[in-house]
Amino acid sequence: MERIFISPAKYVQGKNAIETIGGHLEGVGEKAVVIADKTVWDIAGHKVTAELKKSNISSEEAVFNGEASQEEMKRIAGIAEKAGASIVIGVGGGKTLDTAKAVSDEINGYTVIVPTAASTDAPTSGLSVVYSEQGAFENYRFYHKNPDLVLVDTKIVAEAPPRFLASGIADAMATWVEARSVIANGGKTMAGGIPTIAGEAIAEKCEEVLFKYGHLAYESVKAKVVTPPLEAVVEANTLLSGLGFESGGLAAAHAIHNGFTALEGEIHHLTHGEKVAFGTLVQLALEKRSLEEIERYIAFYISLGLPVTLEDIKLKDASKEDIMKVAEAATIEEETIHAAFDVTADDVADAIIAADQYAKAFKEKHA
Repeated sequence: MERIFISPAKYVQGKNAIETIGGHLEGVGEKAVVIADKTVWDIAGHKVTAELKKSNISSEEAVFNGEASQEEMKRIAGIAEKAGASIVIGVGGGKTLDTAKAVSDEINGYTVIVPTAASTDAPTSGLSVVYSEQGAFENYRFYHKNPDLVLVDTKIVAEAPPRFLASGIADAMATWVEARSVIANGGKTMAGGIPTIAGEAIAEKCEEVLFKYGHLAYESVKAKVVTPPLEAVVEANTLLSGLGFESGGLAAAHAIHNGFTALEGEIHHLTHGEKVAFGTLVQLALEKRSLEEIERYIAFYISLGLPVTLEDIKLKDASKEDIMKVAEAATIEEETIHAAFDVTADDVADAIIAADQYAKAFKEKHA
């Protein structure tokens, strides 16, 4: 089987990096569509359009409605086409960025991704997660290329709520846990082949950086300052995790996350990373991992205010039927869990209950 490694064409990260966007787009095109939600327009969207203007690139502003649905992707692609845009710039969080990638694919544009928080590993990938208008996971949409430019302004990231950075750390913490299980099982990655040595090394380094600098970066964001640990964690959350999940492989943690979207209720108010944190503990429960190893993850998550029990993810009163519904959605034929595990929905339901119990026992022990 082929080994495949994919990545964005260019990654730029640093304090006030938005001020350089025009220079990076020199000669690329004269018309851009800039996509951001109402809140992000005030945080960074208008800064982007101002910098484009300095480089003689005109822009059409598109307000993202909050859901990465097929309908929204088609709507904004219509705006881009009408404007004659050849550059598509997504500014904001994971769903905005995934929508921008889809819009760019629709018009065959030059894709620029500007995350305003280090909250997910979506920015660098050549895929989008598509949801229904109600927020239920529908499918992955794959593209023939990764973004052309990913630009991360760490000053803006430092000013985002600390919860967003913690969520990004949780999403990135799944990278090595999932990749190593795919590698051990000889499974395929999102890139379409088996993992390369590079993909494996990046995924492993991602976790190493997070355990080493995660807390310091979290405190930096609380103080709204850019520090070397924050720069390291932003890179781990965005670049290392992005390359690591796509070219290293996804397994159970993200499948469990997708399974949770089958339920109604308060769980939908949690971030992607918060649900992935619990999904990672479920994957560890599916594996033959030691108490010491599992408790290392639980302790790290708790220290960052991340959920570790069913109660934490607003499922304290979930019935066995609810848990089974999640497990069944996590084990449908096309889910990533099958890249590393030969399990049934029943096995996954047991692991969900076990992960919850392990975390409750840890909390009691360290009360």
